Amino acid sequence: MSTVASQASPRARGSRFPLLVVGAIGVVFGDIGTSPLYALKEVFGSQHPVPLSQANILGALSLVFYTLMVIVTLKYVTLILRADNRGEGGILALLALVVRLTRHQKRLRYVLGLLGVFGATLFYGDAVITPAISVLSAVEGLGVIAPQLHPYVVPTALTVLIGLFLIQGYGTGKVGAFFGPITVLWVVTIATLGAVSIAETPAVLVALHPAYAFHFFTDHPLISFIALGAVVLAVTGTEALYADMGHFGRGPIRVAWIFVVWPALLANYFGQGALLLREPKSAENPFYLLAPDWFLVPLVVLATAATVIASQAVISGAFSLTRQAIQLGLLPRMQIQHTSAREEGQIYIPLVNWLLLAGVVFLVLEFRSSSGLAATYGMAVTGAMMVDTLLVGAVMAMMWHWPRPVAAAIVGSLLAIDMTFFAANTLKFLSGGWLPLAIALALFTVLTTWRHGRRLVIERKKEKAIGRDEFITLMADEIPRVPGTAVFMTGDRDIAPGAMLHNLKHNKVLHERVVFLTVKVEDVPFVPDEERVAIKDLGKNFFRVLVHYGFMQQPDIPAALALCTKAGLPFEMMDTTFVLGRETVIPTKLPGMAIWREHMFAWMMRNATSANDFFRIPANRVVELGSQIEI
Repeated sequence: MSTVASQASPRARGSRFPLLVVGAIGVVFGDIGTSPLYALKEVFGSQHPVPLSQANILGALSLVFYTLMVIVTLKYVTLILRADNRGEGGILALLALVVRLTRHQKRLRYVLGLLGVFGATLFYGDAVITPAISVLSAVEGLGVIAPQLHPYVVPTALTVLIGLFLIQGYGTGKVGAFFGPITVLWVVTIATLGAVSIAETPAVLVALHPAYAFHFFTDHPLISFIALGAVVLAVTGTEALYADMGHFGRGPIRVAWIFVVWPALLANYFGQGALLLREPKSAENPFYLLAPDWFLVPLVVLATAATVIASQAVISGAFSLTRQAIQLGLLPRMQIQHTSAREEGQIYIPLVNWLLLAGVVFLVLEFRSSSGLAATYGMAVTGAMMVDTLLVGAVMAMMWHWPRPVAAAIVGSLLAIDMTFFAANTLKFLSGGWLPLAIALALFTVLTTWRHGRRLVIERKKEKAIGRDEFITLMADEIPRVPGTAVFMTGDRDIAPGAMLHNLKHNKVLHERVVFLTVKVEDVPFVPDEERVAIKDLGKNFFRVLVHYGFMQQPDIPAALALCTKAGLPFEMMDTTFVLGRETVIPTKLPGMAIWREHMFAWMMRNATSANDFFRIPANRVVELGSQIEI
């Protein structure tokens, strides 16, 4: 996600408001905007189809309408968009905000922290499923054009998806300029198709009355409960409204949803419902059968383009979320490539890209249709919604200071809705619903293992450490000094860095000037340059430099040292040596983690991107000293 919009002045942002609305339509609503391709089709044509009758069609449409209104409009657009972390949104931004609010309540912070981490891992399940189901549902239009083209659906979808992942390394800035207009064309198209169908059967609009949803439940409780598992597909991609808030702002997102996207979606869903009332056999693919025959080919092309855009948004979101997780200490350092010199948010993470591609290809080959994949979707979406509800409940009580009974009533009502949808999707568990949960649990294990392993390493290092101030006071005068500056990167500001002690052990000298440099990632998205560095003179030509970054920013140590020069501590890079420690973790039976988790942590440590690459330190200025740590 770009930082440009979030850092613009209110006047500049106001002048760009229409462009931001168009951009939000293209990026934020790509996923939910393509849901009409498969949502209603799954209600009446899935593995657990709802019987086709006028009452059931109107009841299902009424459910779709009120699901969009309650979950998207009321919960996310009205409520959760208010819970920004210095202008940024998304599950990890919300988690960082909640961690800051609960810093004096360790038990609550721990529980909510685990929930937030699990919610973040659920996103990766969606990031694998969304490209597969979206592109497959679009390309399935080939079978509607001509049944003999059906064997080409899977190969065509795979070609499109593989091409999409292959271009990620080149950056998506230029392609992104077309996202808004294409999605606007898509939105106008689906609204028009729906409106034409509604005009033929205007009686379908009676489904706007809540009585139809109510009677659908009371008259057919089992059928309606099953239908919820498919209706939830209409709100897939809702998390993107919140995650992209920092890019576009809550105002443009709200305007885009309320005045453009929501009406267009409703028009198309009710148009499909009107078609089903006229021609029940159209349940096999009510979206494409809305279109006249002459428009099918252009519609398939447009739908494919729209689903590629939706897929691009979720892939970029996975890159952004991964960087946030690394900055917050939940994942080891990875290679991060910046694909734009001007846009900080345009990044590419090769490992994540290829893992997502492998997962997407597996899903397409395994399930081979959007209907097969639909069974995998709901549990991850509803699980993430429950986590958002719980975290925003903490914000209501602790940040907004709403009365506890009011906050509890709102959270309780939203949680009841989320849990009902989640329960309905458990019916699809054996048909594929287990898959995103399995992905989430595997990633949750990885993230918590890394976080706990880092704490163990810090504890083991402290057991054998010498206090920094004690070292300077008692030992600094006795050690020979050589010209130049040595920068020792350390995560603990109070102990002498292990790399410095190893340097002394082998080289018997210290540099004329010694700098202890610590990078601290704050629980805010951005830290401005004027607050980037804090310098403290420790005496005897020893200095402590604390470098602050937000969790949306990429550390750049040379740039930070340039700010130190402006602040009165000059650095000449050709006269500066960075001495970095590289620890090798040895799993043992010492108290800590299960032995298999210790081996996993040791493997992650060995394969983490080197500190000089991650912090952008010139390789020819780096000296690495290794050590072994038993955990």
